[in-house]
Amino acid sequence: MDKTIKETAQLHFKKMVLSYAEMCGSDKKAIDLFHVSKSTYYHWKRKYKKGGYKELLRQTPDRSKDPRCVPQETIDLVLKLRKEQKIGSKRIVWYLERYHGVTVSESSVTRILTKHGMSRLKPGTPKRRLHSKRYNKKSPGHHVQIDVKINIFIREGRKIKRFQYTAIDDATRIRALKIYDRHTQANAIDFVDYVIKLFPFRINNIRTDNGHEFQAKFHWHVEDLGMKHSYIKPGTPQLNGKVERSHRTDRK
Repeated sequence: MDKTIKETAQLHFKKMVLSYAEMCGSDKKAIDLFHVSKSTYYHWKRKYKKGGYKELLRQTPDRSKDPRCVPQETIDLVLKLRKEQKIGSKRIVWYLERYHGVTVSESSVTRILTKHGMSRLKPGTPKRRLHSKRYNKKSPGHHVQIDVKINIFIREGRKIKRFQYTAIDDATRIRALKIYDRHTQANAIDFVDYVIKLFPFRINNIRTDNGHEFQAKFHWHVEDLGMKHSYIKPGTPQLNGKVERSHRTDRK
C-alpha cells in the first residue's frame, strides 16, 4: 500500500474512534467497539486536544536538534578526508579531534561513509601517505630511530611482559630508553616527548617501523612538533633489528 494512502486511512480511523467517543460520551465504549488499547486511545485524545486532527498525522521527527545527529559540516569533513587522505574510520576520528576539535564516534563515521557509498577503501589503497624523505647525512639529530623491544620475565611461574622503547641517534649513537607495561600509541607519544627533552640537540627526523604504536596519532604528534616522521622500508637495518624477546627469571 502506498505510504500516503496508508497514513490517510490511519487518520480517518483515528477520527472515527474519537468522534464516536465524543458522540456517545464514553471513552470505554469507543475503546471496546474499535478494539483499541487504552494507552493508544488516550494518546490520540491528548494529541487531538493539543492541536486538533492535524496532530494525529504521523510527524516526521526533526533530528536537527538531536544531540546525536552529526552536523552537516562534520559530514562534509568526513567525506573530504576519505576522498583526499584515503584513511579509515578510526583515523578520521583521530584527525577530526586533533586538527578540527570535532568529536565524533567511529560508528557515526562508518555510517556516514556507508550512506555515501564509501564504506570500504579500494584494495591496494595505502593507509597513509609518507610525508618525509629518507636522509643519508650523519649529523646529530638528523636521524633518530625509535624501536620497541619486548621483554618477557618469568617470576614465580608467571610471565610478565614489558615493552622497552629505545631511541638512538644515528650520528652520535646517543641512546635513550624507557620501559612501559603497555604497547600503545599513547606510550609511543610519551616516549618521543621524553627523548626530545633528554637529547642535547634538535631532532629533525624520527624513523620508526610500521608497528601499530607508530600510526596516525604518533605520526601527527611528531609532525606537529616540527619534526619529520618517516617509516623505515622493509628490509632496512634497524637499531634493534627485528623485535626481540628476552626471557629472564627474577632472582630474589
